[in-house]
Amino acid sequence: MSSESVARAWACVNLEAIAHNLDIARQALPDTELMPVVKAGAYGHGLEPVARRLDNHGISFFGVANVGEARRLQRAGVRTTPFILGPTFPEEREEIVQNGWCCTLSTVEEAAHFQSLAALYEKEIALHVAVDTGMGREGFLPAQLAGAAEQMKAMPNLRIEGIMSHFPSADEDVPFTQDEIGLFTDCANTLQQHFELRYRHIAASAGELGYEVPVANLARPGLLLYGVAPMASIYDGVLRPTLSLHARVTLVRELPAGHGVSYGRTHITTAPTRVATIGIGYADGWNRQISNKGARVFINGHYCPMLGRVTMDQIMADVTAAPEVKSGDEVELFGSHIPVTEVAEKAGTIVWEIFTGLGPRLPRVY
Repeated sequence: MSSESVARAWACVNLEAIAHNLDIARQALPDTELMPVVKAGAYGHGLEPVARRLDNHGISFFGVANVGEARRLQRAGVRTTPFILGPTFPEEREEIVQNGWCCTLSTVEEAAHFQSLAALYEKEIALHVAVDTGMGREGFLPAQLAGAAEQMKAMPNLRIEGIMSHFPSADEDVPFTQDEIGLFTDCANTLQQHFELRYRHIAASAGELGYEVPVANLARPGLLLYGVAPMASIYDGVLRPTLSLHARVTLVRELPAGHGVSYGRTHITTAPTRVATIGIGYADGWNRQISNKGARVFINGHYCPMLGRVTMDQIMADVTAAPEVKSGDEVELFGSHIPVTEVAEKAGTIVWEIFTGLGPRLPRVY
């Protein structure tokens, strides 16, 4: 008899669908190089498996959030250069220089530190200048750019090969985004007077699908890589879902009318009700904010409403209309019958949070 327990909840990841969606991004931007964004565990899909699948897929970088993720790619044998999208701490920069990873600059002080480390190791380090065109998160302000470029030009071990920014509201504010494209173009032209820029990038998924940025030649597909378009486009019908979430029924019980369900007794049965307990909770990443919002699960061909609050390890659903449901039956929380966008809407959040919130105790099945 096997000592292994049956998984109570798991996520199924389709690596071939991710590769397909990358090809869709390439079709959308045929003359643009690509940096697939694999930060946050490839949006909850699994950093190493996703990166290995895309490693020989004609890409320029892998977008990661920090040094820890870059290190994981290196240990996994991934050959594509990691691009660290966020700011770096001083104690991390020696490792960046030694490994030849790429990252951004937001201050002259950062540049000077990289210069001293690169000179110490007799290396040249490739860096991209970040410019703040409206996000307010990192980068030089446009008015600072020319002066900063003059100072960085005197740092011989730095190879300033790119300029980057980020759209803060590409899927919400079209006029602002169009103005931002103009500002980014001006910044790229300013920096180009000082350095030979190989890469110019500002667009993530929404920017790629909704706007033309003539000056850009590199894009950073994120959410669309994982099967969801953040704004309407002609590619809506061709992106493939990449992740589905499943659990098992652990118990089925009959509750009388007037009985509470879950913490706070926020749901009270109004009639005799057949209730299934399902082995997934907020510790697995099933968002607690979806409680009492009309969410549903799919069991044995039936849509069954969730009842009461999400608990740490379990949820409950009304299976009165599905009398054949029993312990051990598979439950779909999102997938082919329930889109992840519906789950995000019910939880009052965004798909990014639903994907990246899936916890480490949830096995990924590839």
